[in-house]
Amino acid sequence: MGKKRKHSETESAAPPKKDDSAPERPKRTLLGWKDMAQDAEEPKPAPGFRNKEKVLVTCSRRISFRYRHLMLNMVSLLPHCKKDSKVEAKSSKGATLNELVELKGSSSCLFFECRKHKDLYMWMVKSPSGPSVKFLVNAVHTMEELKLTGNHLKGSRPLLTFSSNFDKDVHWKLLKEMLTQVFGIPKEHRKSKPYHDHVFAFSIVDDHIWFRNYQISVPHNEADKVARGGLDKMTLVEVGPRFCLNPIKIFGGSFGGPTLYENPFYVSPNQIRALEKRNKAGKFAKKIKAKTRKKMHEISNPLEPDEFADMWKDDE
Repeated sequence: MGKKRKHSETESAAPPKKDDSAPERPKRTLLGWKDMAQDAEEPKPAPGFRNKEKVLVTCSRRISFRYRHLMLNMVSLLPHCKKDSKVEAKSSKGATLNELVELKGSSSCLFFECRKHKDLYMWMVKSPSGPSVKFLVNAVHTMEELKLTGNHLKGSRPLLTFSSNFDKDVHWKLLKEMLTQVFGIPKEHRKSKPYHDHVFAFSIVDDHIWFRNYQISVPHNEADKVARGGLDKMTLVEVGPRFCLNPIKIFGGSFGGPTLYENPFYVSPNQIRALEKRNKAGKFAKKIKAKTRKKMHEISNPLEPDEFADMWKDDE
C-alpha cells in the first residue's frame, strides 16, 4: 500500500477557488452611473462656510387684511422662511417670539405688529443674541392691489441692490448687513431655484428705506439671444409689493436690550393724528368766533324799520 499524503500537501495541490461574488455596482447619480474608482480618485472639496439662514415670519393678532396680504407676499418671495400663527402683541411678546424662533430652528425673525388697525410696525430680529430693528411701515401696496405686468419664477434667488447712501453712516451699514442676511436666499436651499431672475432694490430717500421688486426681462426670440455681459437688451419690470421702512430704534438684543441707535427725525403716527385734530378743532373754533362776531355786529348795528313792511296788511 502507498503512503498517505500529508494534509498540507493536499491543500497545496488543490486548485484556487474562483470569486463568485458579483462586482461592486457603480453609484447612480442624476447625471448617470458613476464609477467608484473615479469617485475615490476625485479630491473632496474643503469644507467651507454654508449659509443656513432661516427666517420666521409671523404677525400680531387683529392685523388688517391689507397688512396680512403684505406679509403673505413676503412669505411667497422668501422660500427660506417659515410662517407661524399669530402672536398676541403684549409686553411679553419678545420672550414668546424668541422661544418660537428657537423651536422653529430659525436664526432671524420678521414680526409684523399692527396697532389701532392703522399703524404697521415691523421687527427685524437676529435671534437669539440680536441685534433687532423696529420699523414703521408706510406706503404699503400689495401685489394684488398693484396688478403690475412683471412676473418671475417663484422661489428663485434675488439679486440684492443697495443705494450708495448705505455706506455713509454706521447705522445704515448695520441695516444693510441685516437686510442682506434676511432677504438673501441661501444657495442650494431645498425650496429655492438656482436662478437669478429678479432684483430686490433698497434705496434711502429722506431717511426712509424704499423697497422695490423688479423682474429681469430678457428677449426670448432665438435671433435676439443676449450674449454674456450684454445688459443693454435687459430691462427691469416691476413686480411688487411696495413699502417704505422708517427706522425707529436699533436694539442690541433680540426684541429689546440696550438702544444702539434712535432716529431723531421720527414722529409717531399718534402725534401726527393729534396735530391734525388740533388743526381741525382750530377751524371749528374760528367758525364759532365768526358766528359770535356776526351776532354782536347785528345787535350793535340794528336795521332801520322798513316803512313799507305793513303796506299790504292794512288792505286785509
